[in-house]
Amino acid sequence: MTTIYVDADACPVKDEVTAIAIRHGCRAVMVCNGGIRPNPHPLIDLVIVDDGPDAADIWIAGTVAAGDIVVTNDIPLAAKCVASDSRVLRPDGSAITAANIGSILATRDLMADMRAADPLQQNAGQHGRSKPFSKADRGRFSQALDQLLSRRS
Repeated sequence: MTTIYVDADACPVKDEVTAIAIRHGCRAVMVCNGGIRPNPHPLIDLVIVDDGPDAADIWIAGTVAAGDIVVTNDIPLAAKCVASDSRVLRPDGSAITAANIGSILATRDLMADMRAADPLQQNAGQHGRSKPFSKADRGRFSQALDQLLSRRS
């Protein structure tokens, strides 16, 4: 059975995951460092990990199985999950797959190198950062997750 794992600390689509998981009768696990209230529904679990860096990512990567779904914006976590044959969705609804993870990692590393090479750019405000999360992103995510769960065996 498919399980949805959510890197929940900064995830803007926890409510959508909950509603869609319940509708499909699918277990969802919210993984965080704390600060999230447990959901009383029996299909929705909350796992609270230590405060250490990347503790939620380490827990998810060590638990996820082939065919599960992971919701995250964390690229290194996504790479580990793709390697374990799980499906990865970003909160904006875009999928991270074996076909695109290489270029996503390369872009991430390039941007980190560029920021390190130009320390003045690090404090330049919103220029060069990602756009704010929108209602359209939320809708694309809901549609993508619903489609993944509709296709499961």
